[in-house]
Amino acid sequence: MNYGSRLQKTVPVLFAALSAVASPADAQTYPVKTVRIIVPFPAGAGADTTTRLFAPKLAEALGQQFIVDNRAGAAGNIGAQAAARAAPDGYTLLIAPASLASSPSLYKNLGFDLARDFDGVALLAAAPFVLAVHPSVPAKSVRELIALAKAHPGRLTFASTGVGGTNHLAAELFKSMARIDILHVPYKGTATAIPDLIGGQVAMMFTSTVSSLPHVRAGRLRALGITSAKRSLAAKELPTIAESGLPGYESGTWFALLAPAGTPREILTRVNTTIAKIAQMPEIRDRLLARGAEPLGGTPGEVEAFVRSEIAKLGKIIRASGLRAE
Repeated sequence: MNYGSRLQKTVPVLFAALSAVASPADAQTYPVKTVRIIVPFPAGAGADTTTRLFAPKLAEALGQQFIVDNRAGAAGNIGAQAAARAAPDGYTLLIAPASLASSPSLYKNLGFDLARDFDGVALLAAAPFVLAVHPSVPAKSVRELIALAKAHPGRLTFASTGVGGTNHLAAELFKSMARIDILHVPYKGTATAIPDLIGGQVAMMFTSTVSSLPHVRAGRLRALGITSAKRSLAAKELPTIAESGLPGYESGTWFALLAPAGTPREILTRVNTTIAKIAQMPEIRDRLLARGAEPLGGTPGEVEAFVRSEIAKLGKIIRASGLRAE
């Protein structure tokens, strides 16, 4: 993903006065006890596996345990609400995947405000999607797929892992920008969607490199492009969708580490600089790349501005598509 360059262009944020939850001396000695990282999705999900790459390294660097607390349910909203209500002392953090940025536009009465109730800590990683089609689809490129969809409106189907999910919104953005009519077929996860894509029950899907590339390389699927703004290190052979037929297109998923609003800025900065060092470790970079992800960066203030921009971006797609949560 090209989110790193987007962060560099973010207008600097004026920070409000910090809540006196901890003194500067406390912040300098942080952490003095176990830190809990709430992951609002089940074990094995992308947010969980990404968190578990960083948590042990944070523990090694800062001298205290960083434990993963999976609080799954309601598309991540249950865990996010629990984190929003935690004390702003640096001992409860939240992993916010891109899908949480769509929640304000999909759900009413969330019980939390992702932009207002959290401070930024760090952006851990971002990953693009692959636009994969069944081999029976005659299109060999993005341009040909768009032409095919325009010639047969409403005939091409695309799978997603659920209404309002990031890969669903990637398809809706593609649909809107290309001005085509394609039919959404929601599934309950990748494990059920990919077999139907391979079997030809659906024509196409925006999905992760991990779930798609083995099938592409085995000839069971055809990859037409990748959704990042520049070619991915995980699949250098794939052109971006922007360069292969839809200029300006960019989508994907990301994982941000947040803290309850009012957490001392010194604590946020300490965790941020530690994560920046961890992200440059060859073993961490290699394991992220193996999953199709790339490490990110940015200051806590830039993380906050980025999350707000993503809420606005995804909200625009949702409103244009007339989506409602299931």
